[in-house]
Amino acid sequence: MADRHAPGPTVAASPWAPLRRPLFRALWIATVISSVGPWMPEVGAGWLMVPLNPSPVMVSLVQAATALPLFFLALPAGALADIVDRRQLLIATQAWMLGCSLLLGLITLAGAVDAWMLLVITFALSCGAAMMTPAWAATVPELVPREELQPAVALNSIGINVARAIGPALAGVLVAATGPAAAFLLNAVSFIGVIVVLARWRRVPRASTLPAERFFGAMRAGLRYVRAAPRLQAVMVRALTFFVFATATWALLPLVARASGGGAEIYGILLASIGAGAVGGAFVLPRLRAALTRDALVRAASTLYAAAMAAAALGSTLQVLVPAMLVTGAAWIAVLSSLHVSAQTSVPAWVRARALSIYLVMFAAGTTGGAVLWGAVAARSSISIALLAAAAGALLAVLSTWRVSLGGQDEADHTSPVSWPEPQTHGEIEPDRGPVLITVEYRIAPESSAAFAAAMQELRRIRRRDGAVSWGLFYDAADPQRFVESFVVESWVEHMRQHQRATLADGEISSRARSFHLGPEPPHVSHLLAAEPG
Repeated sequence: MADRHAPGPTVAASPWAPLRRPLFRALWIATVISSVGPWMPEVGAGWLMVPLNPSPVMVSLVQAATALPLFFLALPAGALADIVDRRQLLIATQAWMLGCSLLLGLITLAGAVDAWMLLVITFALSCGAAMMTPAWAATVPELVPREELQPAVALNSIGINVARAIGPALAGVLVAATGPAAAFLLNAVSFIGVIVVLARWRRVPRASTLPAERFFGAMRAGLRYVRAAPRLQAVMVRALTFFVFATATWALLPLVARASGGGAEIYGILLASIGAGAVGGAFVLPRLRAALTRDALVRAASTLYAAAMAAAALGSTLQVLVPAMLVTGAAWIAVLSSLHVSAQTSVPAWVRARALSIYLVMFAAGTTGGAVLWGAVAARSSISIALLAAAAGALLAVLSTWRVSLGGQDEADHTSPVSWPEPQTHGEIEPDRGPVLITVEYRIAPESSAAFAAAMQELRRIRRRDGAVSWGLFYDAADPQRFVESFVVESWVEHMRQHQRATLADGEISSRARSFHLGPEPPHVSHLLAAEPG
C-alpha cells in the first residue's frame, strides 16, 4: 500500500489530558509503581544467568523466556479478555506474577537456583504477563475518549519508561549490594498496588442481549477478523520486521555490559539509559507526530535504532554506550507507541483484545526469534558482529516495508459502534439455529454496475470479517438492474452479533454501496434459515 498520507495540521488533545480522569490516573500511578518491579528481575535474571552459564545462547534465552509466552498465550488471553470481566482477569494475572516473583526470590535467597530453574520461573512469570497484556491494552480505550487515546498510550509509555529508568538503576545497586534475590522479592511487592486499585474499580461490562461467545469460537472470530483487516495486517508486518532485529540490543545487553569491563551496576546504567532516552523521546513525540506521518516517524526511528546498535557494536566504553542507549530508548518508544496506537485505532471494541493479541504475537515472534537468532550469531562469531548484522537487517527492513503504510493521522472511526436494524422474524428463533442465508436485493442502473460491484468488495470484506463464512454478488439474467448480495453465517446468534459489531466506518462503506440503489425504498433484505427435516 502506498503512503499517500501527507502530514498536515492536527488538533491533538493535551499530552496530560487523560490524567484528569480519576480512574485512568489511579491505574496509571499504580502501573508506574508496579512497572518499577519487573525491570528488576530482568536485571537480576539477565545478570544471574552470567555466572550460572555465561554462554551467549543461555544469556539470550532469558530474553526468549520473557517473550515466548506471549507468542503462545496471546490469542487465548485476548479471547478471554473479550468474553470475561477484564478487571477480574487482570487481578488474577497480577496475583500469579506476585506468586512467581516471590518463589524466584525465595529460591534464589536459599541458593537453590540453577540456570534451567531460572529460565522456567522466568517463563512462568512471563506467562502471567502474557495473559495480562491483551486485557490491559484493550482496557485503555475504555478509560479515555477516542481523541485522548494517543496521549493515553504515550502516557503509559512515559510511565513504563520512567520505571525503566528507575528500576534497572535500583536493581543494579540491589544486585551489586545484596544479590539478585532482593530484586525478585521487591518485584513481588510491586504488584500489590495494582491489585488494590483494580479491586476498587467498579467496571461496568458492555451490555449485550446476546449470549456470551464461547472460548474457541471467540478465538476463531479473532483470527477471521484479522484475515480481513488490512490496516491491522500492515501494523503486524511493520512490527515483525522491526522487532526481529531490534531485539538484538536487549538480548545481548548483559554481554555488552560484561565486555565493557563492568558488573551489574554497568548493566543497570545501560538499561537506565535506555529508559531515560525513552522518557525524553516520549516528551518530543507529540511535536514529531504533528510534523511527520506515522510511517515517516517509524522509518526515521528505525534508522536511528540501527545506528545505535552499530555504535554499541563498535564502542565498548561508557562514553559510547550510554549515548547509544539513550538513542536506543528514544527510537524504541517512537516505534512502539506508533505501532500500538495504529493497532488500537484500527479495531472495534468487540474484538479489540483478540486483534491486539494477534498483533502482540507478531511482537513476541520478533523478539523471541530475534533473541535466539542473535544469541546464536554471537556464540558463533562475536557480540560486535551480531549487533552489526542486526543493524544492517533493521535498515533492510525499513527499505523492504517502505510501501506498507500504517495510515495517516486522521483515520476512519473503527471504534464507535452503530446498531444495524433488527431483522423481522416470525416467532422466536433459537440462537444456535443455522446456518443462515442473508440476501440483499438492489436495483442498480446498468451504467453504474461496475462502480457498484467495486464498492461491494469493501462490504464483502466487512461481512467476512464480522462472521460470514461465504459471500457472493449476483445479477439477474432476465433483469440486469436486479443485483442480489448473499452471505452465509453459521448461526442465528452469530448473525445477531454481526448487527452489534458494525462501526461508523462500516456504516460509511455500507452507505456508499447503497447509494447506487435506485428507487425510494431501501434494498430488500431476507433472512433464510436452513430447513430441518420434519
